[in-house]
Amino acid sequence: MAIRLINNAVLRQLAAQLPRNAQVGSVASIHTLDKIGKREVVGFGWNGTACYADRADYPMPAIRFREANNEITALRTKEQGDWKKLSPQEIKALYRASFCQTIAEVQASTGEWKMHLGVGFLFTAAAIWIAVLMNLFVYDELPVTFDEEHQKAQLKRMIDLEINPVTGLTSKWDYENNKWKN
Repeated sequence: MAIRLINNAVLRQLAAQLPRNAQVGSVASIHTLDKIGKREVVGFGWNGTACYADRADYPMPAIRFREANNEITALRTKEQGDWKKLSPQEIKALYRASFCQTIAEVQASTGEWKMHLGVGFLFTAAAIWIAVLMNLFVYDELPVTFDEEHQKAQLKRMIDLEINPVTGLTSKWDYENNKWKN
């Protein structure tokens, strides 16, 4: 109990000193204090800024989620006493005053992967259509040298000229028997 009171006193002192000791010239530190309203600063925060964000990798935001009203203030004074006297609804109300979501809610899947997969399929389909249309309307017909007859003539010419006889294609040709080696 005494540690909790000391901790709260230290946090109040830090919160009171925060506007006076804000970094000189830091636009973020000056403007975030205007944006948080009357919400209580309860810690250092992510990157030292007084902002609220539900993050699984940084579960303790610098400020509370809601501003204190009469109901929350009464619950916080009741919280200073015995926690066994608090009902589950009051504990949940205190939690929701400090946090927007539970860790389980933050870590729950959102289904956003479906949108990313759909966009990926759209871009893939567009690329396929562009390739098909380019083949139809932009590129010329294949040269006649791509015919099977011309390819056989090219292979015969390479064998006759003994092109790359050590490790290449003609190294697999038997010149004495005029057939491919086994």
